Amino acid sequence: MTDTVHIGSSALNADIALLGAELHRLTDGEGRDLLWDGDPAYWSGRAPILFPIVGTLRNDHFRYGGEDYSLPRHGFARRRTFAVVEHQADQVLLRLESDDATLAVWRFAFTLDIRFAIAGGRISLSAEVTNRGDRPMPTSFGFHPALRWPLPGGGARADHVVLFDQDEPAPVRRLDSDGLLDSESRPTPIDGRVLPLSDDLFVDDALILDRIASRRLVYGAPTGSHLAVDFAGMPELGLWSKPGAGFLCIEPWYGFADPAGFDGDITAKPGIRMIAAGGRHVFGMGIAIDGL
Repeated sequence: MTDTVHIGSSALNADIALLGAELHRLTDGEGRDLLWDGDPAYWSGRAPILFPIVGTLRNDHFRYGGEDYSLPRHGFARRRTFAVVEHQADQVLLRLESDDATLAVWRFAFTLDIRFAIAGGRISLSAEVTNRGDRPMPTSFGFHPALRWPLPGGGARADHVVLFDQDEPAPVRRLDSDGLLDSESRPTPIDGRVLPLSDDLFVDDALILDRIASRRLVYGAPTGSHLAVDFAGMPELGLWSKPGAGFLCIEPWYGFADPAGFDGDITAKPGIRMIAAGGRHVFGMGIAIDGL
């Protein structure tokens, strides 16, 4: 069995790794790379899937029903191999189901279906979480694609910006030294709808927009190429890079790291989606070529 599956159109092509259902390569119709290549000198990831938590838990533990459990940062889905359920030329459906290993750390029976589909110059990512158990399941979910910075097609790295659909005046959040959500909000670096990109933005790790108004943005250089990213239904957004690295992660989230000092049951944690027994919820985003 191959380690990756391919889908594509004349305008856009994608390779998806079965390990973690991770987008492994994304190229335009001319074969130009839009996705980070996973250079371990900076960061070996490319576009991990974050499930069943986003970010870091306090002391890597959570409490549920009076018992304590341990989960690593961003959960376990990115370290598990998904099965191919359907595969066509322009789309693929991958599945992860709970087993003894997941139930040992996450006492909930689930199915996680992730569909990648390409239509023209847009790729959509849809993650459906089904609670197969008999009690409500607390869930967070996040996408983490690392896009090239600079993008191919012209435009200097220093000229790249993020242009939001709406004005974004709300304060932003940062992570503390333990990877937890800092209790202090900070003034936004976004000027109206425009965020000029620079390495200085990421000296203190990710920029977290937990009160974002937009559900769509455009990323690129004014005189170069652009990618449009949409994320309806995802209430938070993380932006992350490492100073000097050739990527920008644009991360739609439903949930985030534990707030500093949080010590409650996971069902009371901010950013948790409760999925009823037998119920399901769909998380989604899209990336579209705009001017490449």
